[in-house]
Amino acid sequence: MKTIKDVFTVFKQGLGGVYDANETESLTLMVINEITSLSKAQIKAFPEKEITIEQAERLNTILTRLQTGEPVQYLLGHTEFYGLPFKVNPSVLIPRPETEELVDWALTSVGSCKLAVSNILDIGTGSGCIAISLKKNLPNTSVSAIDISSGALETAKQNADLNEVKVDFIQDDILNSKISGQGNEKVEVIISNPPYVTLYDKTQMHTNVTDFEPHSALFVPEDDPLIFYKAIADFALNNLIDNGLLFLEINESLGDETVDLLQTKGFRNIELRKDMSGRDRMVKANR
Repeated sequence: MKTIKDVFTVFKQGLGGVYDANETESLTLMVINEITSLSKAQIKAFPEKEITIEQAERLNTILTRLQTGEPVQYLLGHTEFYGLPFKVNPSVLIPRPETEELVDWALTSVGSCKLAVSNILDIGTGSGCIAISLKKNLPNTSVSAIDISSGALETAKQNADLNEVKVDFIQDDILNSKISGQGNEKVEVIISNPPYVTLYDKTQMHTNVTDFEPHSALFVPEDDPLIFYKAIADFALNNLIDNGLLFLEINESLGDETVDLLQTKGFRNIELRKDMSGRDRMVKANR
């Protein structure tokens, strides 16, 4: 690899069996940007620009790891979510564009409703991307976030520091919550992107997800795929104020079932929304 053009050629050949052509080009662009500090516009404009021997060695190392299916975000150690930087590692899920849509829906809803929002809780925070994005955009709101994983919480705390926001991070298992109904101040908004991937779904997923991202944040039992939604709904009944808002990212195959669950629990004004790809991916409801 002597020039930027050569890098694209080598990566295209090396990753052809792992990613499609568009994904490979996007990954290559991202990696060159990281290693050379050239902007993406410069990379595209000057394909004959030479790279150093050290840069070529680092690019080769990254290519070798990418060939195993390891996500580029873990390799680089960071990603972007809702316009903000986030550290990521194998203890947390890599934030997805669909979750950005959930955050946007929550912010729009809070801004348009008459509900005075002073407290928000994020359940299963992972990298902290939801909680931190909400706090950044609602600086006068108190935001708390829980997760069962100490490793995830440590990463989330680092991300809060990185983005210069204060979020109260709490270690708790939503399936056996120690904080529910203990006289804590009730919140106006609960939001969650819980595990919802079934074993069948797993067979349809790319290995860069199933082999590298944390299983505890992804998978649910085939015979009880809504296990986390049941727990979150019960938690919300105890911890949301009257007319408080519940936002959930969901399994695209279980939209109707999730709505039915919330109706059975007594939630009102339930809205099922599609993501940018036209898939049922999020739900909003009032307590």
